[in-house]
Amino acid sequence: MNQHTIILPSACKLDCTGSSARAKSIQFGCPPTANTTLHVPYRLSRLSCTHTILDGISAEAYVEWSQHEPSPGVYNFTGELDIIHFFQLAQEEGLHVILRPGPYICAEREMVSSAVPRHCKHSVNYQARVQSWLNSLMTLVQPQLYGNGGPIILVQVENEYGSYFACDYDHTSWLRDQFSSYVGTDAVLFTTDGAGDSYLQCGKIDGVFATVDFGSGTNVSAAFHAMRNHQAHGPLVNNEFYPGWLSHWDEAYQTVGTNQVTKTLDEILATNASVNLYMFFGGTNFGFLSGANYGSKYEPQLTSYDYDAPLTEAGDPTGKYFAIREVVGRYLPLPDLALPETTAKGEYGVVSMFPVVSLLEDEVKSGLGTPTVIEKYPLTFEALGQSYGFVLYETMVPSDIGDPSLLDVKTIGDRALVFLDKVLKGVLSRSRSITTLSLITKGNQTLQILVENQGRINYGSKINDTKGLLSNVTLDDSELTQWNMTGFPLSSISWLQEKNTKNLSETLLLPAFYRGEFQLLENNLTLDTYLDPTGWDKGVAFINGYNLGRYWPRAGPQVTLYVPGSFLRPYPETNTIVLLELEGTPNNLQVKFVSEPNLGNTNYSTKKV
Repeated sequence: MNQHTIILPSACKLDCTGSSARAKSIQFGCPPTANTTLHVPYRLSRLSCTHTILDGISAEAYVEWSQHEPSPGVYNFTGELDIIHFFQLAQEEGLHVILRPGPYICAEREMVSSAVPRHCKHSVNYQARVQSWLNSLMTLVQPQLYGNGGPIILVQVENEYGSYFACDYDHTSWLRDQFSSYVGTDAVLFTTDGAGDSYLQCGKIDGVFATVDFGSGTNVSAAFHAMRNHQAHGPLVNNEFYPGWLSHWDEAYQTVGTNQVTKTLDEILATNASVNLYMFFGGTNFGFLSGANYGSKYEPQLTSYDYDAPLTEAGDPTGKYFAIREVVGRYLPLPDLALPETTAKGEYGVVSMFPVVSLLEDEVKSGLGTPTVIEKYPLTFEALGQSYGFVLYETMVPSDIGDPSLLDVKTIGDRALVFLDKVLKGVLSRSRSITTLSLITKGNQTLQILVENQGRINYGSKINDTKGLLSNVTLDDSELTQWNMTGFPLSSISWLQEKNTKNLSETLLLPAFYRGEFQLLENNLTLDTYLDPTGWDKGVAFINGYNLGRYWPRAGPQVTLYVPGSFLRPYPETNTIVLLELEGTPNNLQVKFVSEPNLGNTNYSTKKV
């Protein structure tokens, strides 16, 4: 980086040969392309950036390769994936952009298979994929670089590469050269790694400015000392300071105390360092895009990405927001603008859900399923060309099986409902290491296993995370063969519009679709609201065709699903909600729309403190 010096809009040099200089101001993470491609709907992008600007001047923008290249060589930068819209919006709001295009991003997002994991060592095939992706992306980005009059001042090369085993300097140098060929001196290239020698040893790239990441409670001096061990000069930068943390299903909601956050933030700013809050505004992993971790076990992440961040999932300021703002004001002038306020939320009441059709019916396979594939042994989601949702595996039970018999699926990704002739018999679970099930079977029954992808692992050594039945299936040690496989990606559920609902008194075999309709009152605005599925067990919710994501109140901690007002239809139009319920329904078959979220965090508050 010795050759790169950029003059930032404040007339302050980000000079990587020096030893100080804060890049104009504290940098807060306005949700990454997040505003368009990650956690915030396209139509809410400006609001999120407006709230962010009150505490800082930079918007951090991840670019999610897997969403922009859903299949090899097919690129999409339109609609919700319009990153240029985000850059233009940021510039209109006076924000500068820190671009983080990967190729790997983490971000607690689904590491879908089309974007090949990046921790492999030098590979011609992988580098060809990366080169094609970067050419498609960076030719769009170039006019948005600061040197070309755009808002992008920093461009990241890879992400936390030092956390992985490859440590391939030839590969990271190649990546640097790829980015440099597009960026030149029009922005600054940088890396981000953990604040420790072991991370920076492999993550630091020659000629690229290094930053670190660490959270509240960290020894700030020690963290930046590690950075100095590998980069003697230039500004000190914490590019991911964590004011909250992510949460998983079936665990307590994770929080980080405000006092702890402000104490560490104060220590960072006292060293004249720059800092980026990740996340300042978390948002939502709509659809099937939440990822997973693997600690002592597989841990799927929530639909909500609220993150206990300074701004809530709906973009409202919290007590933590105002406390952080007070700390920032000790070191930097604050904008003379009105403070953000909590927006009104809609409480639209109870909606009755009517039965529509069971998922396992043949007509649903034809209407919503992929063409059935027949193979001797079960194939993975990836081998079937499917990224998200569910795959139904079906085979016949042999006639010479004992009573009872033991079904054994040694490796599964991730959760499976087991049926005999469409009747649910039990659940297999990767998270709970449940891979066997005792069955009472009869010859020539149909064994059906519906496998759910609960989210691919997005960080750590198990990042190559395939889905489906990942081993052969046995029944009393007899290997089962001749499988029919039908995918249900549920990228569209428009087929259900043609299906009439049934009477509430009619019972469907689960899993099944349920549909309800409601209108807003004549004078109601289309306000943000929260879907409360209390009483339902586990499934997926859609409103007006938008996939809100997974609900699982039985496991928690998250109960409600965030519904942006932009997803709703104003009076007199009809709003339609669809649930795919997998495991159990309430007696009244009702949901409700409420004005307060329930994420399992008992200290939730949007009040100024």
